[in-house]
Amino acid sequence: MKPIVAIVGRPNVGKSTLVNRIAQSHDAIVHESRGVTRDRSYHEADWNGRSFALVDTGGIEPLKSEDVFAGSIRDQALAAAEEADVILFVVDGSVGVTEEDESVARMLKRVRTSVFLLVNKLDNPAREDEALWPFYSLGIGEPRPLSALHGHGTGDLLDEVVALFPEEEADEEIAADPDALSVAIIGRPNAGKSSLFNKIIGSDRSIVSDVAGTTRDAIDTVVVRDDRRYRLVDTAGIRKKSTVYENIEYYSMVRGLRAIDRADVALLVVDSTTGMTEQDQKVANLAIERGCALVVLLNKWDLLHEDREREHVMETVDRRLTLAPWASVLRVSALTGRSVEKIWALVETAARNRSSRVPTAKLNQFLTDLREFGHTVVDGKRRLRMHYATQVATRPPTFAFFVNHTDLVTDSFRRYVENRMREKFELAGTPVRLHFRRKNDARDKEA
Repeated sequence: MKPIVAIVGRPNVGKSTLVNRIAQSHDAIVHESRGVTRDRSYHEADWNGRSFALVDTGGIEPLKSEDVFAGSIRDQALAAAEEADVILFVVDGSVGVTEEDESVARMLKRVRTSVFLLVNKLDNPAREDEALWPFYSLGIGEPRPLSALHGHGTGDLLDEVVALFPEEEADEEIAADPDALSVAIIGRPNAGKSSLFNKIIGSDRSIVSDVAGTTRDAIDTVVVRDDRRYRLVDTAGIRKKSTVYENIEYYSMVRGLRAIDRADVALLVVDSTTGMTEQDQKVANLAIERGCALVVLLNKWDLLHEDREREHVMETVDRRLTLAPWASVLRVSALTGRSVEKIWALVETAARNRSSRVPTAKLNQFLTDLREFGHTVVDGKRRLRMHYATQVATRPPTFAFFVNHTDLVTDSFRRYVENRMREKFELAGTPVRLHFRRKNDARDKEA
């Protein structure tokens, strides 16, 4: 599994700017106001060939009282200590040491994880030394000058951070059981994931509680059915990110995302009493982006007693699952066991289709049929022509289409091709990737 680097510190010290600098992206919101970070906080990063997960602990709410602030800081720092391989403690060199910095430092002194004290916003190297001296009082070690905005000092920092990572090893569980199908049970807190997990495996493997966020760890259990081995992962509930910054559930969410990263199939558990929410949709998209096959389980179906309630739930599914209309949807009840046995068949179908390969001959026959149907994209005298297709990868199925003008490929045309492919080939339950590449040949001159 990838090492985790956590970035901690009080609001407005430049954490999000540092995230964007290291991850080489602009995903994190950067603003002068305190506590503004409410955007993505789990980022893929790479330095000198070592990939790692970069976690921004987000802005801490403005100080309302000493007790409230101290509790928030304690959760942030201790959670980072539990999950991270390296901690980057960021302070503002243009302001100096604050009481909030001291609160963070007191928490970090208790951890065994390696901590780098980064004095940010030092944009003038000639005055670095005098700006660093006050931060020795934090007792975290030697302060390091940094300018996240301009990149000064980040390269040397990352060299040292990467050097602390454990040696790269194959996942021990996967190496020990390479044929096991990995299935992650994902969803919002309190949707009934742990109860469903226990019903599936037939034992009380996970703690079941009505308190959202009970599951703190991703728990792996291997189940054997009909000589097929499945590794089930019960992940911590993934809740709205704006509600997890202040406590340890934030890092439970990170564990859930890491479980998705190594899953073949994701079981998205939805609470039928509330229907499919925007956050359910976001969780589903996380799995799709990472190439997981997807099965949607509408749990607590037994609690719906009227037709209008059931219709409302299905309407929310239709509205929220627009990016994955290909996902199987099953109505289940962890309490009564309704349809739980059917989950296995859907998982197997989704996994098989995710690993499937379409012969090149069949793909090009598919292209011939598309041409005969006549649907294409035209821009003035230019007409989109697809000359050749081949499958370039599996898990998920990935296809390359060679065309005369890649700029003519619109989103609607992509959806059209994907929908026709799903009608023609067995691709239920799995995302697919379509790449359109330019094909140079004599016919291009005519186009």
